[in-house]
Amino acid sequence: MQPKQPFHHESANQNIMAVILQSLPHEANLTKIEYEGPCIALYSKNPSYLLQNNQLVLNMVNTIKKRIVIRIDESLRLSQDESTNVIGDTVPKESGIAGTFFDAVLGEAVIFARKPWTILREGGDVDLTEKIGWKVRVRKAPQNMLPIETLYKILGETVSQRTKFYREVGDKIFRPKLTEQAEASLLTLGGFAEVGRSCMLLETRESKIILDCGLNLSAKDSLGALPRFDITGIGMEEVDAVVLSHAHLDHTGFLPALFKYGYRGPVYCTEPTLLLMSILQRDYLKYSGSDALYSEQDIDRAVTHTITLMLGIVTDISPDIKLVLSNSGHIIGSTSIHLHIGNGEHNLVYTSDMKFGKTQTLENASWSFPRVETMIIESTYGGKEDIMCPREQSEANLVSAVERTLTAGGHVLMPVPAVGISQELILLLDRFTKGGRLKTKVLVEKIISEATAVYEAYPEFLSKELGKHVLESEASQFGSEFSIVESETLKPSEPAIVLAPSSMLIGGPSVGYLKQIADNPKSTLIMLSYQSLDTPGRAILDGARQIRIGGETIELRCQVERIDGLGSHSDYNQLMAYVLRLRPKLRRVLVNHGERPKAQNLASMINKQFRIQTQHPLVQEAIKLL
Repeated sequence: MQPKQPFHHESANQNIMAVILQSLPHEANLTKIEYEGPCIALYSKNPSYLLQNNQLVLNMVNTIKKRIVIRIDESLRLSQDESTNVIGDTVPKESGIAGTFFDAVLGEAVIFARKPWTILREGGDVDLTEKIGWKVRVRKAPQNMLPIETLYKILGETVSQRTKFYREVGDKIFRPKLTEQAEASLLTLGGFAEVGRSCMLLETRESKIILDCGLNLSAKDSLGALPRFDITGIGMEEVDAVVLSHAHLDHTGFLPALFKYGYRGPVYCTEPTLLLMSILQRDYLKYSGSDALYSEQDIDRAVTHTITLMLGIVTDISPDIKLVLSNSGHIIGSTSIHLHIGNGEHNLVYTSDMKFGKTQTLENASWSFPRVETMIIESTYGGKEDIMCPREQSEANLVSAVERTLTAGGHVLMPVPAVGISQELILLLDRFTKGGRLKTKVLVEKIISEATAVYEAYPEFLSKELGKHVLESEASQFGSEFSIVESETLKPSEPAIVLAPSSMLIGGPSVGYLKQIADNPKSTLIMLSYQSLDTPGRAILDGARQIRIGGETIELRCQVERIDGLGSHSDYNQLMAYVLRLRPKLRRVLVNHGERPKAQNLASMINKQFRIQTQHPLVQEAIKLL
């Protein structure tokens, strides 16, 4: 028997292109076929033909097993200025356009409007696409447009670099496999038996994929603060992709440092995650000053190398790994990461931070995976004692504490993360202030306002009810009458509620507000979020009434309240219920993202109750998956 000839890259490309060309009739008027990152882009002078005959495209996808996107040939595009004028002349004046932004790499024009439904009704976006030659997307304009403007400014300044980058990514993804023998291992770089610096390296014979890339901002030294890339033995040029679950800095805070040290590959996440992580990383720079691990240029480089994905879409990210992102219910755009390794040999689901229970802002975490052999699950609240009270009771407790404080003439400080529980609280306080039960000023720090803009701009990622309200209502659902402030000086004669990060009081504006209310027994500090070990917030929860922050001692004479049940993590019962849903498919569970006793307890209970092989690794452990 003759040995099988090697499958060359050029012949692989030619086979793909040949199938596409043979599948399309002359009417498609195809002008160009190019890689667009993990997709193959078909450029056409008659894109409406392809869109109207989408079965042709579906047949091609089924044949070549690759994602295909339809693009309008550049020759049909009006200039950006001409397109802006046509849009202004065409759309109804009452739509309230807050900005139109162009992405020349993807051939898209994105319109942000206060009343998007006035454009979308009767196919207005399709009509505009035909008029200007750009694919038109219409989004709800948030109250604060700054994050959107910042993102598209960076994209607009890097068109040639991004075009080249997308082609290079496609070349690497669609190269032929070096071997058909499947192997897979996981190296834990952070976030195991601890909370913070979530990061791991998935390695196969073909690929090296980083899952999350966070910082532990409360760590005492760099060995505990940074992911342990020093133990990997690989250079940044060897990494094929980074996949991010969500935007919080304990999952994305170290990403720009990868680019500082030479990484130039793709980053995959949802569109809300791209916007939010950029906001949070720039805020980290603001408060870190000369101690920052990277620069604004490194953040911009991360933005230009990020490829955003929709939920539920199968995407090739290397020759032997396919990725699907599913809602994890934690914050907007947060996902569980499903990786299909090899030719179906192994399926890994990394839940990341997860809420298995519906909230005001988000739907329940997804759990319907076709196959899962190994699951990595968080254990932030993995202790047997970590059972939260019902949400209705938590809301009642919160409002009662606020009312008592306001009646006494004090201020209420809620230290919160910029994203997640902040938006839940804004909705809750908005409901009670508009309903007349709480009659007071609500002060919201600017970065929370910027993060909330992402919730307003991406209603399809929200809970069904809230998303419908956001999309169809001109008025903001997120505290339109609240005051946006930056480290405000509180007036003793004007009681108010203050929402400010950081949630653990390790820095940021919440510390300044705490200093203002600490001496006043009429004021109340309300703790609603998880508090890491060795943070001022944790010390307060443990009963300390004298704490040190930034070398300064603060005496707490104010009231202190702890209210659970409004957070964005699953409690112990929800974690166990999630494993129960996946049990028939699971062969192994790895427990991470929790203090060591909580990770140990959750692992032990999963093993006892469900008879599944369970581990609770430490950082710097290697685990063979396949």
